[in-house]
Amino acid sequence: MKTFYGDLKLGILGGGQLGRMLIQQAINYNVTVKVLDPDREAPCRKLCDEFVVGALNHYNTVYNFGKKVDLLTIEIEKVNVDALEQLEKEGVMVYPQARVIRLIQDKGLQKQFFKQNDIPTAPFQIISNKTELEQTTMPFPYIQKLRRDGYDGRGVYKVIDESYLDKAFTEPSLIEQWIDFEKEIAVIVARNESGDISAFPMVEMEFNPDVNLVEFLISPSTLPFEVQQEAERIAKKIADDLRIVGLLAVEMFLTKDGQILVNELAPRPHNSGHQSIEGNVVSQFEQHLRAIFNQPMGDTACLNNAIMVNVLGEEGHEGPAVYQGIEKILKCPGVYVHLYGKALTKPFRKMGHVTIVDADREKAIEKARFVQKMLKVVS
Repeated sequence: MKTFYGDLKLGILGGGQLGRMLIQQAINYNVTVKVLDPDREAPCRKLCDEFVVGALNHYNTVYNFGKKVDLLTIEIEKVNVDALEQLEKEGVMVYPQARVIRLIQDKGLQKQFFKQNDIPTAPFQIISNKTELEQTTMPFPYIQKLRRDGYDGRGVYKVIDESYLDKAFTEPSLIEQWIDFEKEIAVIVARNESGDISAFPMVEMEFNPDVNLVEFLISPSTLPFEVQQEAERIAKKIADDLRIVGLLAVEMFLTKDGQILVNELAPRPHNSGHQSIEGNVVSQFEQHLRAIFNQPMGDTACLNNAIMVNVLGEEGHEGPAVYQGIEKILKCPGVYVHLYGKALTKPFRKMGHVTIVDADREKAIEKARFVQKMLKVVS
């Protein structure tokens, strides 16, 4: 019988930084890893046992890739789900399951799932075209999101008043009430095939307002215990209702009146869990492997205060990446640099992240601000 720690061949759809960090953990378990990505220079190319160049949304490419592995997982949702469903029928283990990926690929279906399962979320309406958008009774301001293919701030548009409708999306989309929130929070939860569920402690996030990307993350949260408990309960309920196998990131808003509203889901390792590599007993990447291989869930407790800073390409710079300030930040104790192996930078591209750990929360935040100031990616 093939085992988790040596014989099973794992296929990863997507060769970006999430796949790269997943491989770094998989190496510790002797897992053989094969990766499919359209970019022949993808971050995973040098770390995996076999790297295949091909389109993730092409049926035959995904199907043929999946036939040569025992277990298939993803590091990006934009994949051909029809091929995954056929592979499942033919006995290939696909985690997260194809039906879960199909649901999460469509923000409209996500919202309907929340409503059907009593998951708290912002009031919304699903629209098919510009005419329906112009006829909506949703009060201004509201957020418009493309139902498909939006991520990292792309496919999201804030409609402040009627004058903004000219530049609104014309494709099928979701509109939801603008939430004037107190804080953006996230809980990463994992579930294995046996039904065991484990959540990481809730984290607080700060976003870059220009590109709607997580720029700064603090773990653990110091928000009231009741808030943390409720966020964890909601995340576990979603994982259970979905019957997902693998990792699930649940992004939420904490409103000014103390309500928690679910914003979006990601069925894979997520930017809001990178600090777990140094900051928790088990990392999100190891937990994902444990879940998809149906192993016992790891201990998610925080080891220390951990701040994660995204390293983004500087505005106005495009070309071969040059990292300025690394020597200065490495002089600080408790600073861990993770670069993603991307040769070319462009404005706001995720080029890496830095985790800062310290027993003193305020010192950790201070060092994180220093890292943000000193570390620049230019061309």
